Amino acid sequence: MKIKTSYSNHPSWKEVHTQVRLNKELVPLEKLARNLWWVWNLEATDLFAELDPQLWKETGHNPVTLLQTLSYARTEEILKDKTLMAKVKSLCAKFDKYMSVKPDKKKPSVAYFSMEYGFTHVLKIYSGGLGVLAGDYLKEASDSHVDLAGVGFLYRYGYFTQRISPDGQQEAFYEAQNFNELPIEQVMEEDGNPMILAVPYHDRDVYAHVWRVNVGRVPLYLLDTDLDMNSEYDRPITYQLYGGDWENRMKQEYLLGIGGILLLNKLGIKKEVYHCNEGHAAFINVQRLLDLIEKEGLTFNQALEIVRASGLYTVHTPVPAGHDYFDEGLLGKYMGHFPERLGISWNEFVDMGRENPGSNEKFSMSAFALNTCQEANGVSLLHGIVSRNMFHSMWKGYFPEELHVGHVTNGVHLPTWTSRECKALYEKTFDETFYEDQSNEDIWKKIYDVPDQEIWNLRLKLKRRLIDYVQEQMREGWVKNQTNPKSILNVIDKINPDALLVGFGRRFATYKRAHLLFTDLERLSRLVNNEKFPIQFIFTGKAHPADGAGQGLIKHIIEISRRPEFLGKIIFLENYDMRLAKRLVSGVDIWLNTPTRPLEASGTSGEKAEMNGVLNFSVLDGWWYEGYREEAGWALTDKRTYTNQAYQDELDAAIIYSTFENKILPLYYARNSKGYSPEWIQYVKNSIAKIAPHYTTKRMIDDYINNFYTKQAARSEKISADNYAKAKEIAAWKEDMASKWDNFTVVSMKANGEDMPQSMISQLEGESVILEIVLDKKDMVGDLGIDYVVVDTDADNNTKLLQTIPFQLSKTEGSKLYFTLKEPTTLIGTHKYAFRVYPSNKDLPHRMDFAYVRWI
Repeated sequence: MKIKTSYSNHPSWKEVHTQVRLNKELVPLEKLARNLWWVWNLEATDLFAELDPQLWKETGHNPVTLLQTLSYARTEEILKDKTLMAKVKSLCAKFDKYMSVKPDKKKPSVAYFSMEYGFTHVLKIYSGGLGVLAGDYLKEASDSHVDLAGVGFLYRYGYFTQRISPDGQQEAFYEAQNFNELPIEQVMEEDGNPMILAVPYHDRDVYAHVWRVNVGRVPLYLLDTDLDMNSEYDRPITYQLYGGDWENRMKQEYLLGIGGILLLNKLGIKKEVYHCNEGHAAFINVQRLLDLIEKEGLTFNQALEIVRASGLYTVHTPVPAGHDYFDEGLLGKYMGHFPERLGISWNEFVDMGRENPGSNEKFSMSAFALNTCQEANGVSLLHGIVSRNMFHSMWKGYFPEELHVGHVTNGVHLPTWTSRECKALYEKTFDETFYEDQSNEDIWKKIYDVPDQEIWNLRLKLKRRLIDYVQEQMREGWVKNQTNPKSILNVIDKINPDALLVGFGRRFATYKRAHLLFTDLERLSRLVNNEKFPIQFIFTGKAHPADGAGQGLIKHIIEISRRPEFLGKIIFLENYDMRLAKRLVSGVDIWLNTPTRPLEASGTSGEKAEMNGVLNFSVLDGWWYEGYREEAGWALTDKRTYTNQAYQDELDAAIIYSTFENKILPLYYARNSKGYSPEWIQYVKNSIAKIAPHYTTKRMIDDYINNFYTKQAARSEKISADNYAKAKEIAAWKEDMASKWDNFTVVSMKANGEDMPQSMISQLEGESVILEIVLDKKDMVGDLGIDYVVVDTDADNNTKLLQTIPFQLSKTEGSKLYFTLKEPTTLIGTHKYAFRVYPSNKDLPHRMDFAYVRWI
């Protein structure tokens, strides 16, 4: 037998990691590195950078990786550097002082559930605005001493990294995160082993590791199913954010809802309010109901009173198509075992997720959230209106403007998104209590005392830093993407640091209308090639991998940017993440936003720009609808001229060109003898003084506390007291009312003592009409109420509510209720009216809580 000269099997590689054991004097930095407090405190990031500037850059500004890879020699140098060690001790003392402050007991405690959180580019568990908003909110909860705990997922791959191919195509790369290198901690059992949460699905248990993100004083718990105990079918549940098919989405939302509450139970965490950040988390209320029924012995209706009282649903989506809907078959596969345990039928359960119970509609997570949460809100004033119109069919006896769905306009975390230079300016200029009183416009007005030249110089510095960053990224990108270096150098050489710089950064969904600027390329070419008024545009953003139209738009913009007349004038930056966003919102002069009205629920990128003295030019939609002030930015009207969207786009594009040509550019280049535009600086000061105070997460969390959390916590405590006595009483009253709703009769209806006419009541302006109605409620328990409802009908036969006036219950005789309304006429002309009977109970939070209606 001939002997082979070479033979080897395949190696089984295993990871081994070696790191320097930190000296005890540096050990406190490990605790600091694993608390995201460093994200919004410049002293912390400055210190980490100073430990090893080159390594800080190489590790992508990740303090955990920095400390893990710090060399022994450099560690010894640090220990000998007295100045640096003094900074270490000072920073750790500041951090310990911050952490020692306990939650404010006057503020209700909150459990917060979200599919994504954006804190830093280092921790990839976010895709865009929803996640960044949730991350900002948790940071603010920490700063505002709110007892809040968050629940979400630790994604193995997170959202994708975007690269642009040489031909302009978006390419999506999913890069696995090494959890050991992230600013997180694994939650352990008392025996020292990793905590494992078993979540019972319909035919098996799914297991999850639990990780904790320390967001200052606030804990965020993340579930991770990528462990050996799970099948290959279940491990990917937490692989990707918004990845996979509808079944994977169901598995994710099941895990977030059912698993999220089981996790809090396991950790012994109970809160006063349970806040669903979008409908993804609505299944938390299934498990909460189950706990009350199986552990407390309540009936379904009794348990629902408790769950609803402490439930809040925030909707971020302005169109029905943006909500999650599940086929009944898929829903049944995962949720079919719950109704029996809840004590209701399958049809009753499914109907809780339908806007029209009894129909064949798909199961809506939003409808389920609305049916199981007492309160709901949109994320801007306009979005609140849009949401009431979107959901009004769920409460058919009421008009949209009568609904309980409110709003809290989103804000941004000021310490995170304000540049170093602007922070220094504000801290020097404003009151020392500034960060604790961010919504106080009187404090912000002191910006008017700052010399114009100082603000102009600050803005130029931030713009030049952004341009330096853009040029650096483009140089690095040509190697990574194998782009022709000559073409990149052509772009870099043509970037003008003195030109007006306009930024557009957001998700590339078609309704965002990133294409609008490119409607008339000849006019755009004249605009960007005007040597008297030079202007440049920076675009950036990702399109969902399944959104072909969004990806096509990115390719279209890149192709235009490569045309000779647009080189260096139109620039597209790849891989829009939090790191790029922070530079962009502070470095441009104008933040451009052009959504199709009214499809922008809120939008927070423009708010981030506000914090840095960047002026907004946007459609009056989302937050800008209420934020816009004259001579503090520019706006396209919220009104539509055309129903044809293509025509509307052309008109809006023409207005954008005209506004740049005739207003913005002449203002920016109206330079005085000192080389700056006093009129432009006045706009900047107006923007900072009049707009910025109202769009921080400090104002936002105060609104949630004052408008929702406090009243919900108080009511929840009230109806839960004495073994849920009040909840049981309300549930019994509703059951009786529902079973007998058709039993009451109308005894009489009179106007000015005469039988009420069937068609029309005639009266003169200012003349009072006395209306009297008598109802016989038979054996109903409790009271009824009556509204006088006046409406108008427009040319399209749409009904518009004009007036709602409640009758007064003047007396009761046995089962008969006597109602009276004396009201002077204030409406002129012919209108329609009707009388609406409803159940009346002072213990209800609002009419939609038990929206039975009968028109008589």
